[in-house]
Amino acid sequence: MNKSVLKERESSICDRRESPRSISCERESVSGAVSQRACVYCGARVVLNPITDAYHIVHGPIGCASYTWDIRGSLTSGEDTFRNSFSTDLRETDIVFGGAKKLTAAIDELMEKAVPSPKLLFVFATCIVGVIGDDIEAVCHLAEKKYSIRVIPVKAPGFSGTKSQGYKLACNAIMNLIRPHAKQPKRFGVNILGDFNLAGEMWIIKGYLEQIGIPVISTITGDSSYKTLIQAPSAMLNIVQCAGSSAYLSELMETEFGIPSLRVSFFGIEDTTASLLRVADFFGKMEISENARKFAAEQTANIMPVIEKYKPHLEGKKAAIFVGGGFKAISLIRQFNELGMEAVVVGTQTGKKEDYEVMGTLVNSNAVILDDANPAELERFMTEKQADILVGGVKERPLAYKLGMAFCDHNHERKHPLAGFEGIENFVKEIHKSINSPVWKYVC
Repeated sequence: MNKSVLKERESSICDRRESPRSISCERESVSGAVSQRACVYCGARVVLNPITDAYHIVHGPIGCASYTWDIRGSLTSGEDTFRNSFSTDLRETDIVFGGAKKLTAAIDELMEKAVPSPKLLFVFATCIVGVIGDDIEAVCHLAEKKYSIRVIPVKAPGFSGTKSQGYKLACNAIMNLIRPHAKQPKRFGVNILGDFNLAGEMWIIKGYLEQIGIPVISTITGDSSYKTLIQAPSAMLNIVQCAGSSAYLSELMETEFGIPSLRVSFFGIEDTTASLLRVADFFGKMEISENARKFAAEQTANIMPVIEKYKPHLEGKKAAIFVGGGFKAISLIRQFNELGMEAVVVGTQTGKKEDYEVMGTLVNSNAVILDDANPAELERFMTEKQADILVGGVKERPLAYKLGMAFCDHNHERKHPLAGFEGIENFVKEIHKSINSPVWKYVC
């Protein structure tokens, strides 16, 4: 089988008949492959953007600010400052003479006019700033002293790597924020890392934990605030939902604050149940563990009639998956298995070797697993494997429709939750409506 359009991509594409251990991942995209990944700045911004009371100044051309404005469908129970986006709007003269003075003026204007008054400010340096060399760290340091608030620089020129590097920059910025509050007494409770409250999913997960007796101290970064973030060092456990964006942060917090972590996933019955039980058992309290088992059993019993209703209409269908992190792809494979569907193409932007090894154990021998795919590869393998539906994000939607294929948005822009037991029902109904829509009868 001719695996890819570019020979350099062959090592990142694995026929399931081969060992997934051989797949090449966690590396730079191949030049010319038109990867589905986003840039470093985008990776940093999407992690930090949901902090509800933070202001963000994008130091660069106006296009950088518009590119990621309100990019996540994150919901807030408090302030909605994060809905705004500010830019220094660098022009040709700023490129020649430098933009540091313009950044200083932008911070001063924001502090003078912003309502509510800023408590926390992130300053993002994009590609142009990386070229001309503005010292944004010095500007931010002076602004912190002048206004007595946290002003945190995020040096994220897009050309310096991939979206994964942007995630690490965001994690470093969060550590920069919470490190001064490290010496807090420990208290019973957890931090939730890597959930961005898309369509209110953080509230669902937080509600589950509180029902079984586990308080949530800080959420990073969905529906978070300056006040809640700085309490994070006091938690006894970090649970990591999106490993791609937050595994690095959990490692830093374990090293510096002594907080252990558990990787979890709240997509699908199997993973949601297993995650609740693992978190509950971590604390070694019989009552909490029993609460978790009882709660999971009740919720599973409630959702099974929905699955049984739609499963006959979905059995035997083939699915293609292309998402950001490996944890989500694994959960999706399991969800499709529960529905009697087969995942024939599975890919991620930021998956790790251990993620691909797990995927290899869950799919059939005719499946293809690929890392950091480009549209040509996705089109080739989805057509070759005769997929009925693609689960992906906004960049993959046009490709699915171009091929006359059903589509399910499992990324940032969706307006309904897909996490937890409530999300299972939404997911099953959406897959059914997408695949079995009468519109496909009219597509050649």
